[in-house]
Amino acid sequence: TLKSTEARPPSASSSNSEVTFVSELSSKPAQKLSKYGWYGNVRLQRFHVPEETAIARWLFSITKGHSFHCGQHNVTIHIRWGAPPVINPTGSVFPNATLWSPSLSLTLPVTSHSSTTFNLSDPNPGDWYIAAHLPEDDGRIEQKGFPSCSYFFQPQLAIRRAVDTPILEQGTSVHQTAAPDRPARLKLYIPEFASSLSVSVTDCSSGGKAVGGNCWLVLRLGSASLQHKPVTVNCSGTGCSATLSNPPWDTWLRVVVESSQDNHTVTFSIFSNYTGEHRNRSLKYKVYTSYLCSNSSHVSFSNYISADNSSVVNGTVALSNKSESAVPLLSASACVWSVPVLYEEVDVLSLRFTPVNGPSVSVTNTHPTLLTYPLYTQASGGTLNLQLTFNTVSTTMYSNLEFDICLVYWFLYDCHFCSSDCGNASVVPVVPDVFISACVEDCGTYGECRLLRSYSYLYASCVCKAGWSGWGCTDDRTAQSYSRQMTATLLLTLSNLFFLPAVVVAIRRCYITEASVYLFTMFFSTFYHACDQPGIAVLCIMDYDTLQYCDFLGSVCSIWVTILCMTRIKDTFKYTVFMLGALLIAMSMQLDRKGLWNLLGPVLCALLFMVTAWVYRGVQRRHCYPPSCRRWVFYLLPGAMCALIGVCLYIFAETEENYYYIHSLWHILVASCVVFLWSWRPRVCGYTLCQNGKDELYTVT
Repeated sequence: TLKSTEARPPSASSSNSEVTFVSELSSKPAQKLSKYGWYGNVRLQRFHVPEETAIARWLFSITKGHSFHCGQHNVTIHIRWGAPPVINPTGSVFPNATLWSPSLSLTLPVTSHSSTTFNLSDPNPGDWYIAAHLPEDDGRIEQKGFPSCSYFFQPQLAIRRAVDTPILEQGTSVHQTAAPDRPARLKLYIPEFASSLSVSVTDCSSGGKAVGGNCWLVLRLGSASLQHKPVTVNCSGTGCSATLSNPPWDTWLRVVVESSQDNHTVTFSIFSNYTGEHRNRSLKYKVYTSYLCSNSSHVSFSNYISADNSSVVNGTVALSNKSESAVPLLSASACVWSVPVLYEEVDVLSLRFTPVNGPSVSVTNTHPTLLTYPLYTQASGGTLNLQLTFNTVSTTMYSNLEFDICLVYWFLYDCHFCSSDCGNASVVPVVPDVFISACVEDCGTYGECRLLRSYSYLYASCVCKAGWSGWGCTDDRTAQSYSRQMTATLLLTLSNLFFLPAVVVAIRRCYITEASVYLFTMFFSTFYHACDQPGIAVLCIMDYDTLQYCDFLGSVCSIWVTILCMTRIKDTFKYTVFMLGALLIAMSMQLDRKGLWNLLGPVLCALLFMVTAWVYRGVQRRHCYPPSCRRWVFYLLPGAMCALIGVCLYIFAETEENYYYIHSLWHILVASCVVFLWSWRPRVCGYTLCQNGKDELYTVT
């Protein structure tokens, strides 16, 4: 991070305080972009914007990481304050009763190199999150090691912030001057339990003379977070006033006054005032209830409750963004009961909140109940869950109750209303179960919750399987049926039985070692693919990682021993190379299991051995080796064609949609290749034990 200091020129007004600005630049390393399939394909970066930042400027650079032509691709960039962006590039359905807000998105066309800037005045202090990805994944499976189109994303943030902003105190008038290129900047502190804040501008004058018709000023309260803008008022007459309902507590609020006319400097007076009477910090405070639910999200519950029953509402709610008038209001002098809340850190991205006096809180129809939940940066990568249980065991009523839940960032404002006389139900015990989990409902049956990391920041997301999609893997529009899943499992597993003919041929020619390698490959490939299925037709006889390692190791070793056996070298040397190659292959598999050279390395070395041996025999015998045209036409060429077709299908033709039958065809072609290549070998009729013999001659006389 680079910093530089810039002093603002002295003000024309002697009462104006000089403001010093500091410039800072932060940059993140370039990251390779991926096509979007799930949230794990997104490249997430986090930037911290300090307090009193006047302007933030992001520079987004996209560079191509190769030289060949790939055409134009669109890179999508999402920006959000406070938490990672919730995105939906595929248009999938969100889980029921899920409240979310879209983030700002930018689309940047890229051919070889592109860059764009994004400026934001008076941004909210705190963490800002940048997410970038390529368009939706087309489903093609790319083998690791082959060249592909790659793009790299690098964001930079430059900020300009004030370090000595004047303080606007409660009820104190301050004289300031605002010019077109030099707005007046102030800040004021909002105490806890403040319900409303008003800031007024008066006594506008220009050049020492009072302004007649218009003040030519713009007054802004607060910061910008993309989802919410500052309160802005264009001043008319000799002054103006701006009111902020439900201001944030225990924080500093910025106030910016700027001139709206070129070459027009205005001197003015400004003062602030807030309302809200603090009565008892631990129990209640006086507040205007109409302010609590303005510009917030509402959850309305309507549930028929009978005596001696409990009703749990956790998934059938109506979510909306209502205005103030849509909420039934209580008396302006009603007290709001404030209930302190404790929290317990259960696990990574797992917090559970509990009211300090027990799990149950009392909700009445005369005043609302307010619970405050602290949400920290470490928990912003998870999901906030709310479940309300209405316990009416000790209450006798049969009326229809309506509960209005008002979510204002980290507050839960709860009150209930009766469609008729409440009778004895004026107090209803409610159990608010609020907790943070890593994923939505643990991603359901067809999803897996995975923990992701961007440097030191942890977040979580669902990866869906079997064609299911969505933020919680609840969108079944492209879901695979059970018969489709069973067909894929049977094809991928039973196609390995084509290795049985290769095992039989190897045993008939007394190549027991090679036959055991084929049996090992067939066994672990069968159960690896039975365990690797995305749906519910799954069978795992041991750990998935172990099955995958043994499958990959057996596949490469099968190719290794098959080609070496065709070299016709001495058994001692052949089995020594067998063992040495198997050990080196096991080591390389541990280093990079899906690396391209794990397959190409052993194949090229074995082919080099075979070609060298065949050329040596051809030179010795002075004719082509193998000498028989029948062997070439009926065995060697068909085997080579099976291997070539199988490799081409494996590398170039596999996609997510056709994987189950293209990969099954790969199993069949590789096994058939072994059968063809082994069939031309002459049959060995067993082992011959050699011993030294000595003829004894006897003289007969």
